[in-house]
Amino acid sequence: MKAVTWQGVHDMRVTEVPDPVLQEPTDAIIKITSTGLCGSDLHLYETLAPFMEAGDVVGHEPMGIVEEVGPAVTSLRPGDRVVVPFNVSCGSCWMCERQLYSQCETTQNHEHGTGASFFGYSKLYGQVPGGQAEYLRVPFADFLPVKVPHEHADDRFLFLSDVLPTAWQGVQYADVPDGGTLLVLGAGPIGDMAARMGVRQGYRVISVDRVPERLARVEAFGAETVHLDEAEQAGGVGDAVRDLTGGRGPDSVIDAVGMEAHGSPGASLVQKVTGMLPDAVAEPMIKKAGIDRLAALHSAVDAVRRGGTISISGVYGGAADPMPMMQLFDKQVQVRMGQANVRRWTDELLAMLVEDDPFGVDAFATHHLRLDEAPNAYEHFQKKEEGMVKVVFQP
Repeated sequence: MKAVTWQGVHDMRVTEVPDPVLQEPTDAIIKITSTGLCGSDLHLYETLAPFMEAGDVVGHEPMGIVEEVGPAVTSLRPGDRVVVPFNVSCGSCWMCERQLYSQCETTQNHEHGTGASFFGYSKLYGQVPGGQAEYLRVPFADFLPVKVPHEHADDRFLFLSDVLPTAWQGVQYADVPDGGTLLVLGAGPIGDMAARMGVRQGYRVISVDRVPERLARVEAFGAETVHLDEAEQAGGVGDAVRDLTGGRGPDSVIDAVGMEAHGSPGASLVQKVTGMLPDAVAEPMIKKAGIDRLAALHSAVDAVRRGGTISISGVYGGAADPMPMMQLFDKQVQVRMGQANVRRWTDELLAMLVEDDPFGVDAFATHHLRLDEAPNAYEHFQKKEEGMVKVVFQP
């Protein structure tokens, strides 16, 4: 089959790889009909390269049609239409019973000290073949896949794999008071969706980004916008947002940017240098050092009102990043973060999507491309070119 494979830093290729086969009686094989390109995939493109191996199949936002099921699978059958969450979670361990699916004890990666495995996401998270491919093996098929109706185009349900539950968890963790103000840093796919959800919840939403097309998208959905470059020229994001909130700051902030933040030239250089080092040197460096670009997180700490909440959805990879602990403590800020526990939120979100399209998912993707267009798409997406906010590949 054809699949998008990592071959080196900034080197994604569509290659022929073996078709997946059933390995456990609880597996299913899915024929992919749509699969997303995520901002987290860009971390593999450059920053987390030391944990990748040439030929790794990437992608963690797939959906499709069940092709085959193992003999122990009772809830799925060939022909069913499913979305596959990016967490590989069993549904029955101690963590899963508490709906902490991103911490599944069955698929935790003890060698690297990380949580549940992900599809298509490096040795750090299990090196499980991903979903930017024609077919995908899905473990725990009686629990993990989300069965969806055959009505509507793929885009109505595809984003249950990651974007919708990640943004929804970010908003829940932000704990915005009724009628409160939510600041969303970043208007990429997660920040865009979180802003839409905040507006729908009745919050005043302020979105910050530096790409005009992205700001226009959230503004059209009801959010106020702040252009990052203009804010920085006028004294910073914190000052700009305080001017809009009576000098106090927003009740809650979502950092939907993470380690890819602009405005951190020193950390950016460290990331690039680390990515070029031999894996044996780079792996322990990433595990023990602070390599993240923290401009967005520092802006969140500065901007949030005293006694407010910061919700971190953007991915960070450095183990020893410097944090403004004095400011966090002095402002009595609450911080919640973590990979989305996707399966915790899917049933609730699916019920909304079956009835309506409250978050504009039908028109959320900016580009629908063939799988063989993936290498160029990665390059343009990283550079925020051609108006790319969300890319969907269709094998």
